[in-house]
Amino acid sequence: MEGESTTQASTPAGAVFLSYASQDAEAAARICDALRVAGIEVWFDQSELRGGDAWDQKIRKQIKTCALFLPLISKHTHDRAEGYFRLEWKLAVDRSHLIMANKAFLVPVVINETVDDDENVPEKFREVQWTRLPAGETPPEFVTRIQQLLSGESPQSPTLARGPAAAPSEKSSRLKPAWLGVIVALAAVAAYVLVQKPWITKPAPPLAFNPPPHSIAVLPFVNMSGDASQQYFSDGLTEELLNSLSRINELQVAARTSSFSFQGEHPDIATVAHKLNVASVLEGSVRRSGHTIRVTAQLNNGLTGFNLWSQTYDRDLGDVLKLQTEIAAAVAGALKITLLGDVAERIELGGTRSPAAFDAYLRGSKAFSSTHDVSSLQSAITEYTEAIRLDPGYALAFAGRSLARSGYATEFATGPAIREFFDKAQADAREALKLAPELAEGHLALASYLNRGALDFTHANEAYERAVVLAPGNADVLADSGRFAVTMGRFDAGLAAGRRAVALDPLGPRSRYLLGQALYLARRDKEAVAAFGEVISLERDNKGAYGLRGLAYYGLDDFENARSSCETKRDYWASQWCLAVTNDKLGQHADAEAMLKRLQTTYGDAAPVEYATIYAQWGNTAKALEWLTTAMRLRNQDLVYVKIDPLLDPLRKEPRFQAIERALRFPD
Repeated sequence: MEGESTTQASTPAGAVFLSYASQDAEAAARICDALRVAGIEVWFDQSELRGGDAWDQKIRKQIKTCALFLPLISKHTHDRAEGYFRLEWKLAVDRSHLIMANKAFLVPVVINETVDDDENVPEKFREVQWTRLPAGETPPEFVTRIQQLLSGESPQSPTLARGPAAAPSEKSSRLKPAWLGVIVALAAVAAYVLVQKPWITKPAPPLAFNPPPHSIAVLPFVNMSGDASQQYFSDGLTEELLNSLSRINELQVAARTSSFSFQGEHPDIATVAHKLNVASVLEGSVRRSGHTIRVTAQLNNGLTGFNLWSQTYDRDLGDVLKLQTEIAAAVAGALKITLLGDVAERIELGGTRSPAAFDAYLRGSKAFSSTHDVSSLQSAITEYTEAIRLDPGYALAFAGRSLARSGYATEFATGPAIREFFDKAQADAREALKLAPELAEGHLALASYLNRGALDFTHANEAYERAVVLAPGNADVLADSGRFAVTMGRFDAGLAAGRRAVALDPLGPRSRYLLGQALYLARRDKEAVAAFGEVISLERDNKGAYGLRGLAYYGLDDFENARSSCETKRDYWASQWCLAVTNDKLGQHADAEAMLKRLQTTYGDAAPVEYATIYAQWGNTAKALEWLTTAMRLRNQDLVYVKIDPLLDPLRKEPRFQAIERALRFPD
């Protein structure tokens, strides 16, 4: 169990209290993640240091004020040994006696095969419906039920819940997946029949349309300039407006990649709202003429499509920052949001009032958000450099150039150029923070450098955490920080952040890709296979997804599917890496060696950690350790994966490997 990173200090109004035995922490985390992704506040303690007067007082307060109490019932809670959860259960039972009988408070959840009449389960729990969520796998129906209970509605999905006295036979609770379709069909024909079935481990289907009230998507503003070359400007201005809105903590804003997936489609508002699960949609147009712009913006209700607010602005380019603030404030007003603090200060942080610098920055952002190939990163660096030349105080441009340089160093640079680009990335990140200490993008840029360029994982962790605090609704910040947390072994916190990023960016392949990678590294291979499959469905030519999906299949010992996935894009390095280990398992060592040779010919000493994993899987411990030693000498950026990479497991008991791990000084 991890420390205090996801522990809330107090229970917000309407929150859910999750009570569990320490052995069930992983299942509890899955339920917590699913509820938080839907915008439900959850008090989920992950501290090992339970007990004591201060702690007892804190727990009593949480249970006294929470809206729902979810006790997780398992074989561990059936044990007669005492656990702190028993005090939580007693406090909840005591409170339930004070609540009106028609008000739901206790929502018991069974997470494995248990004896329903076990004497260790409080009698009060038996008086209400139970829900069975094996291993904590949480389907949308359960989330909807919790939302309904919190809103005071009668739950509409009784098939998830049952009372202990109506328990099905042991056989019926172990139904094979092939029977699930039959059960669903029977339930549709005879809805009055209460059906109990386990929820098998598989990617959850998209959530039903149930958007948070203050959620919004920003569609790409239409370029009305009559000049196709100005598309970057309307796209860039849209992205800046989106970023402005995301800095308002009271708003939940769909990520850029999801919103921009509708570009050129002219979808109706209801379609956008349902696909992105948002309550409102902002659309508009941009007409640019020299140094003046006309921006028309319109806010629509996502359910009805009705217009909530619209306005036309004529501005000089130098007033774009002020314009962003005006539109954001108007949107918040239309949604009846009370803004806290100086909104203009938050929205305009790190920006510029130079029209030429802003123009160059938008061109850089357009290049950076495209394919992330060599040419796009080089173009981004060039345009950000021009923006900085025109306005040396442009913090966002420094942060953007830092991220582009770190990306280039990680993906494309070789030899001395790797260190050169990382050093420049560090300088840019620190300059951005010098200019704007509260700029989330600056902290993200510094974290990226510290993580991959400096292998300073302790300070990288601090930078990621600061970025999340400053931009809790930024999908990129959440996805990157989540993957990093997983590489440090903090699986629960990392996966929660990754899933939150996907909720904000449901149609964006990058967030799902990083979540898939995090799931693979967390050894959740079935879920990783599903996540990479979703990436491929969104972006058919995503080469990395095929290779990493192959490695997830490899983790499942499904070597035929691993090879099939990696053969799809065998020209890509991740697929070659996968084939080097998979072909060996299939008895085709010559083909495996050919793949390794191909990697080494292309990348030389730039991929020593990957070579080490291949040799480790082949059983050549000496060669694997030799390459890890080379990686340490070169300070290779992929050493970040040493702590948890499954492919390095054969080396973990080796003294030389343990010495390398200690030298990397991973945070506890």
